[in-house]
Parts: sequence; structure tokens; C-alpha cells
Amino acid sequence: MPRVLRPLLFAAAGASLVIVGLAWGIARLYAPGPTESTQTVILPRGAGAARIANLLEDAGIIDEPWLFLAVAHFLGNARRLKAGEYAFPERISAMAALETVVAGNTVVRRLTVPEGQTVAQVLTLLAATAGLDEDTGPPPAEGELLPETYHFSYGDSRRQILDRMRHAMAAALVQQWEGRSPGLPLASPAAAVILASIVEKETARDDERARIAAVFYNRIRRSMRLQSDSTVIYGLTRGEGILNRALTHADLDTPTPYNTYLIAGLPRGPIANPGLASLAAVMNPAVTDELYFVADGTGGHAFARTLAEHNRNVARWQQLNRNTAPPPGGVSPSGAGSVPAGR
Repeated sequence: MPRVLRPLLFAAAGASLVIVGLAWGIARLYAPGPTESTQTVILPRGAGAARIANLLEDAGIIDEPWLFLAVAHFLGNARRLKAGEYAFPERISAMAALETVVAGNTVVRRLTVPEGQTVAQVLTLLAATAGLDEDTGPPPAEGELLPETYHFSYGDSRRQILDRMRHAMAAALVQQWEGRSPGLPLASPAAAVILASIVEKETARDDERARIAAVFYNRIRRSMRLQSDSTVIYGLTRGEGILNRALTHADLDTPTPYNTYLIAGLPRGPIANPGLASLAAVMNPAVTDELYFVADGTGGHAFARTLAEHNRNVARWQQLNRNTAPPPGGVSPSGAGSVPAGR
């Protein structure tokens, strides 16, 4: 073989090896991976590309961590890999896994805060929620949080979630206040939150909220005390627990800034965190002249315009529930509590 051809042959052989190597690498990059089911992997903050590649190998997501790492560097993505919780589907390729981590397509978790929970209950819920870091910081004021479903990623902070709840309530309150009915006896948006929290605790039925709000407005206009059992309970527990017993006449006579049997108008502050439906009901109540309501034994309430009519509703409830405690929630013969007729 002429000497002049030898370098050309070596070059051709080398080029062939490179092409074969590239073809093999590309095939391996896009080939189905080893995992036989969806695997969840947490990539910690501060982990470099090499550690991430090793973690993915340990989890059975990829076979060749060196190839994953080489491609990440070649594409300029080695410093763009994002920490978080990832759910890799079965047989995901190394290339698809790399693209997933570069895009930061982390698992979306959900936290649902039920309507009517107190701040203490929300803080307990947050503390028990896995995947969140840090504490919540200083506790918010009662009524400052909007009950809703919040999405978060692994490693988000509890304080961050709490701030989102605050901002959501502030935004909702502005919107609801601007669309309120004219002539409502409300001094401020803060007063609306107080009344909405009472409505929230009095009923869980959407079809009753606006009607119950109207009852309370009617009583306020007539300088009648609200007499809501829910406010009495909050005054006794401060929202940090459940009373776990029926209210007594002694409870109704216990002075607290929340006992609406003893104080005129609204209590000192909210007794829970009201949801959007209760806020909307308070801003746009039903048109009615009703002054009383009491549980009807079916999960709803019986409403009345007069004391005599209300006493009949209370007697009917007691007939349905003999040997039980007085009806929970609602408006008593003398106001808005769950005491028997004749108080």
C-alpha cells in the first residue's frame, strides 16, 4: 500500500468509528429506559449534573449516567438542571429524562384548605403537609386566608403557601367589595369578612348562604343581636379546638368579645376563614324579611319571619330529635342561637 494512502485510510477508519459511536450514543439516548414503572425521584437543591446523573441511575431511570452527563454538557444544559420532585414514566429515554429535568417539569402537589377553618386549623394542616419546608412564620390574623386548593412543588416553603393564601383573600375581597349590593350596613371590607365567617360557620349549603346573610342584615337593621352560636363557640375556644359538646345557657351568658348573645352588632373579628361563596353571599344577600332560622333536621334550615313561626320550627326540630341537644346553629326565639324555644 502506498504510504500516501495510509493516513487517508486511518482518517477514514477514525471517522467511521466516530460515526458509529455517535450513532450508538444517539440510539442509546433515545432508546426506552430501564424503569418498568413510574418512578418518583427527588433531586435536591444544590446537586450538580454529575450527582443528578448518579441519582437517576440509582433510581433505575437511566443506564449510562456518563452519557446523560456528556450530552448535558454538550448541549449546554449541565447548569440548567433543576431541583425538585419528578415522576418519570416507565421506559422513559435518557434524552426525555434530561429534557424533563431541564424544563423543571416537577410533580404538582395539592393542598386543599376547607372553607370555615380557623387559622389554628390551617396552620395544623400546613404543618402536617409533606413536601413543604420551613415554618409558617408569624401566624396571620383570623379571616385573612382564602380557603382554596393550592398547588405547590416539593421543597416549597410553608410561609410561601401562607402568603399565597393571604394574597388570594386580599384580591378576592377587593373584587367582592367592589361588586357589593348598595345600602348594606357594612362599615368596611373587614366587617364583610367578619359576617362572611359567621355565615360560613352557620351553613355548608350554597343555596342558603345568601338567605342567612339576609337574616343577619335584617337583625342588624332592627338593632337586634345576632345571637349566633358559632360566635359563642369561637369565644370559648378561640378557634384552637372543637367544643365537642352542646352549648349551655351558661355558655350563652359567658362574656367574650365574640358572644353575640351579649354584644350588639358584629363580634370583634372573624371566627374563621370564609370561602368565596360566603363572601359573595354577604356582598349580595337575598331579599327577604326573615329574622330567624333553625336546623330542620335534613342538613338545612327552616326560616321564619316572626317569633311565633320560629317557635313552631324549633318545636318541630325538637319533635324530630327527641332526647338530643338543642338544634345546632340557627336563630333562637330571642335571636340567632341554638337554644330551645322560650329562652
